[in-house]
This record gives sequence, C-alpha cells and structure tokens, in this order.
Amino acid sequence: MGESRRDRSAGSFGGVFRGIRRLDWGIAAALTLLGTAQMYMNVSVTDAEVSAEIAHDSMAHVMTSHSVWMIPVWWFATVPVLWWRRNVVAVLAISLGAMVAHDLIFGWVGRCGAGLPLAFVLAFLGALDSDRARRWWALGLSVVLAVAVVAVDAITGSGLIAPAALVTLLIFAVGRAVRQRSRLAGDLRERTHELHRLRDERAGLEVAADRARIARELDELLQVRLDRLALAAETADVADRAGATATLERIETDARETLDRMRTLVGELRDGEVALAPTPTIAHLDAMLVRHTGAPPRLTVTGDPRGLTAAVELSAYRIVEHLVQVLAGRSQEPVEVDVRFADDALEIRVAGTVPKGVNVRAAAARARERAQVVGGSVDLRVARGRAQATASLPMAG
Repeated sequence: MGESRRDRSAGSFGGVFRGIRRLDWGIAAALTLLGTAQMYMNVSVTDAEVSAEIAHDSMAHVMTSHSVWMIPVWWFATVPVLWWRRNVVAVLAISLGAMVAHDLIFGWVGRCGAGLPLAFVLAFLGALDSDRARRWWALGLSVVLAVAVVAVDAITGSGLIAPAALVTLLIFAVGRAVRQRSRLAGDLRERTHELHRLRDERAGLEVAADRARIARELDELLQVRLDRLALAAETADVADRAGATATLERIETDARETLDRMRTLVGELRDGEVALAPTPTIAHLDAMLVRHTGAPPRLTVTGDPRGLTAAVELSAYRIVEHLVQVLAGRSQEPVEVDVRFADDALEIRVAGTVPKGVNVRAAAARARERAQVVGGSVDLRVARGRAQATASLPMAG
C-alpha cells in the first residue's frame, strides 16, 4: 500500500509539469532571473545611494524596504508563467495577486525593470489564447498588472501608469496579429492538404476509370473475336482442303492478333499506365533515357531491327525503364543500354552503377514480371557496386 501511495504521488507530481515546453521554461526562467536581480539590487542598495540617485533625478522616491523576503515573494509572480498554456487567465490572476502583495508588503521599491516585462509577456501570451472571453480577461488583467508594477515604483514613480498601460495594449494587439496570422497559415496548410488529397483521389478515380474501360475493351475484344472464330469454324467446308486451309490460317491470324491485344491490355493494367498515347516502343528509348539519367546515356542497337508486336515493344520499353530508374536515380554515372535484334528473340542488356540504398533487385523483379507477360525472362547480376540485367523477349511475343 505504501508503494501504491508513492506511485500515485509521483504520478501526480509529474502531471503538474505535463505539457510544459522548453520555451515555457525559458520564458519563466528569464523573467524569474530578471526579477531576482532587481530585487537583489533593492536589498543591497543603501539609503545613502538612493538619496544620491534621487538628487540626480535617477529615482523618483525613497525606498521603504530592503527586506530579503521581496525576492521569494517576487517568484510567486513569475514562476506561474510555466503553466500559461493551461490557463493564461489564472496565471495572470496569480501574478497580479503576487504583485499587489509585493506592493502592500514592501511599498516603494524598484519593480519596473522586471515587472513591466512580465506584464508585457503575459499580455502577448494572453492574446494567443483561442478563447475570446479568456483573451479579454487576459487583456484586462495585463493592464492592471502593469499598473500595479509602477503604482508604487521607487525608480519611475506613479507617473508611468498611463504609458505602461498603453504599451501593454499595443503588445496585446501585436499578439492578436500574430495569432491571426498563425491561424490563417494553419487554415492554408489544411486547405493545401485537402487539395492534395482531392488531387490524389481524382487521380485514383481516373486510373480506376481507365482500368474499367480497358476491362470493357478486353471483354468486347474477346466476345467479337471468339464469335468471329466460331463463325469461321462453323462455315468452313471440310471437303475443300484449300478453303479449309485458308480458314485455319485466318483463324490462326485472328487468334494471334487477339492474343497480342490481350497482352497489351493486361500489361497496361499491371503497370497502371493507361494514358500513354502513343504506346511507348523501342523507338522511344532515347527520349526516356535522356529524361531519367543525369549523365549522357549510352544506347546501342545491333542486329536487324524490324517490326515487333505491340506487346513486345511495350514490354521492352518498360523493362529498360524499370532498371534505368534505379540505376540512374541517384548516380551521375552513365547507364549502358544495349538492344540486339537476334533471329528469334530481342535481347536487352542494361548495366550501370548501383547507388547506395537502392534496391536494384526489386526493380529487376518488376522487369521480370513485365517480361513474363510476353513469355520472356530477365537475369540480374550484381558485383562490386555494378549491376547488369539481361532480358530476352521472344520476337512473336
């Protein structure tokens, strides 16, 4: 039970300082040290020195006390500033009460050098409060606090009451302007975040709409081509060998065209890039390399270039793009791309330096998925900070 009580008391003690920020500690410490220094001056100064200051018009009134107790009493006015975020009005009320007590107990002593900064700081902090009623209470208490500081001040006399109150009002107005600007900046950030969210949602809807369109096109394509193939098969004359052969060739051609179109549509659905017009091909590699690489790219094309199916062209482009994006993303080293038209396959080699922190194997995995769409393959080798990926795509796709 004793341990439970100690735990509860430790938790409540910690809760007293919960929510206090470093800035709050700095403000309260500065005001406390400033007040301590001025109160120490009041304690240590002699009446003869005060009389000399009055003779030179440096002080307005003789000091009625040199008690050392004015230092801890002053702390009651400054230390509560730590909790201004919880309730600035309560802090002002405590500080005002401590200042009035200081006036009544010690009378004419120097306070303006530390008391007016306290009143000005609390006026500014009160202007930052989000509650309108608390702001007005903070304004009133700040003005009264400034008046209490200079009402019986031995250095300035009571003639500084009006200027002190006016400066307090001006500082409160500055705090309100800062509060308003901060609120507008916060609203702007929220609206910007909302616009970004709406933009992302719109982009997602557009992608979803394009994918739905491609799915409809794929369904219509299959339906039309299958109906055509079925009709050709039904109307074929088996007895006529030449006619049957022509029909089979036409069925084979339509089937290949349908397969090419399906692979193209499936490839677009996998990558989510459905708005490219025209569809990128090997002929677009130059422009893509210039766009993605920081150093001059090295593109070499060998063999007998010839027309390929749309699926193979798009797959070749995407494979190079996946690899170049990681090899050239953070490096100034050139990326080497070799494209070779072999007899029955399109061979692609991409080589370059692997930047630190880059997962080239993930890019190779994406390239491998793209190659598998047309029945191809991708091999990757990484050694001594360099990577070389070799892709092989069948010509027919």
